[in-house]
Amino acid sequence: MFSERLTSLFRPQPLRLRLDLVGGEGVEDRVRDLVERESGCCSFFTFTTTPDQDLLRLGSSLDQAHEAVLDALAARTAAAGEQR
Repeated sequence: MFSERLTSLFRPQPLRLRLDLVGGEGVEDRVRDLVERESGCCSFFTFTTTPDQDLLRLGSSLDQAHEAVLDALAARTAAAGEQR
């Protein structure tokens, strides 16, 4: 999904990440499903989804102890977005 939909990745703080994804039919449902599954296995994440015209914003944050996990997520997501 990120290789198809990512338009920007923003890291406003070390423990926060925001992804902007191109919207479209079914995108919000796919993102919400992903958030639910990730929350189930990685309860240290907090996710928010915000629809905005043709975009869907996915925010994630976590605690200091898991910063390396967010670093890895940001790196993998950026790499997937570059494959577009």
